[in-house]
Amino acid sequence: GCLGGVVLRMRYLTGVYWCRGRVAGHNQDSVVLLQALTAGGRVLMAAVCDGMSGLAQGETASGYVTERLQEWFYESFLYAVRKRKPYWMIRRSLDRLAFHMQQQLLQYARQEEIELGTTMTVLVIWEKTYLVWHLGDSRLYRLRGRRMERVTKDHIRRRQQLTKCVGSFGYYIPDHHMGILRQGEGILLCSDGFRHCITGEELREVLCPGQLREEAQIERRLAEIGEACMKRGERDNLSAVYVKAEK
Repeated sequence: GCLGGVVLRMRYLTGVYWCRGRVAGHNQDSVVLLQALTAGGRVLMAAVCDGMSGLAQGETASGYVTERLQEWFYESFLYAVRKRKPYWMIRRSLDRLAFHMQQQLLQYARQEEIELGTTMTVLVIWEKTYLVWHLGDSRLYRLRGRRMERVTKDHIRRRQQLTKCVGSFGYYIPDHHMGILRQGEGILLCSDGFRHCITGEELREVLCPGQLREEAQIERRLAEIGEACMKRGERDNLSAVYVKAEK
């Protein structure tokens, strides 16, 4: 499909939670949330990147990736919307960016004689269509009423070791998903620290999109989940971005 046709003026309620946690010495997660109003309608990008804590400079890897994603949003994605490019071209554009980021992190790692990497879960919405790129064990959930669907798959092996990431370990083509986000539905992106100590039922209940009517409320609900996770013993950084589609 092309980025054309009838323009439906969708708007989005959003919220961000980004917390070092009570144990970690510093925050290796990075998040980004951007919106722009174009002649073709409103567009949004959100991303959660979790730097690999067992390696050096996790925050360098995650911060670099979110910075490059911001550049891609303004320089490439908005251009594609304006020119009504097909979705497969947009997908290929971000796949190329993932390859370039991996090459740059590999070069940096060799220079510093270290290993580093980060997860990457990216959401782009143009009006009703959403695109997802994913590497690692950060997650993206879709919420419809009181139902919650996990869209992404964790790239981990036993002992919670990542099998795919953006970093100094070789290039992996990101998993890709595409779908329609309808009015009243929500999407949650989060790092593993935000979900380890909370149940899916609790996430569905607290983040039910039908109950969320303003952005301050969304951020309060995300903070409630983060506090609950820390009280239950979560030792990792906690990050989340929530998007609800509204007319």
